[in-house]
Amino acid sequence: MDEAEVAIVVGAGGALGRAVAVGLAGKGFSVVAVDRNKSGLEQVPTGIHREVADPTDPDAAAAVVERIVAQYGPPGVLVNTIGAFGLDDLSGATPDSLTRMMAVNVGAALWLSQAVVPHMRERGSGSIVHVAARNGLDASPGTLTYSLSKAALVHLVRILDNELRSSGIRVNAVAPQLIDSPFARASFPPEVWHHAVAPEAIADVIVALALDDTAPVSGAILPTYGN
Repeated sequence: MDEAEVAIVVGAGGALGRAVAVGLAGKGFSVVAVDRNKSGLEQVPTGIHREVADPTDPDAAAAVVERIVAQYGPPGVLVNTIGAFGLDDLSGATPDSLTRMMAVNVGAALWLSQAVVPHMRERGSGSIVHVAARNGLDASPGTLTYSLSKAALVHLVRILDNELRSSGIRVNAVAPQLIDSPFARASFPPEVWHHAVAPEAIADVIVALALDDTAPVSGAILPTYGN
């Protein structure tokens, strides 16, 4: 791998995105960390570039990718870790909750993929990794709009794989059940914490998917459920 190959990590202000950015930098990538939260990016280690943008806005997603291409070069890797979570059921689902879940969990993945693919096609190769969820594969009560959005993301990954594989672009996803984070510890009862997986462990899987070593793998949704 060219040591100057560019990797874009979106959601790098969070624990998982930050771990992915560090992991890719350790593999020799020139990493650009993107997040809509500027204060979150301040925790990204020195040596990793930073860009503030909200990828749920298609114009903002396109603009940040073009800035990155102009400053650092075309991306060989895109990792999208951003996501929104909410609890609701049939009686509690609202238009606002569905709109938010779809915009963050599916829309951002679509707009970011759309923005990087022309550059990857020009290179003749690329790797895109999104973060799905077990809820997108297995039905579970109490997370209706969240689960719908993650199921849509799973299907988007499979569609993109069909569309892009012939161009040398691989599209995959990891599907955690519960990421061990301050948010999870504050939001879920202790009896489910044993399912939580450290962000660094999930990041290792994502980094592996980004590397040429996993070139035969595309269209995969890899479970990272933990225990």
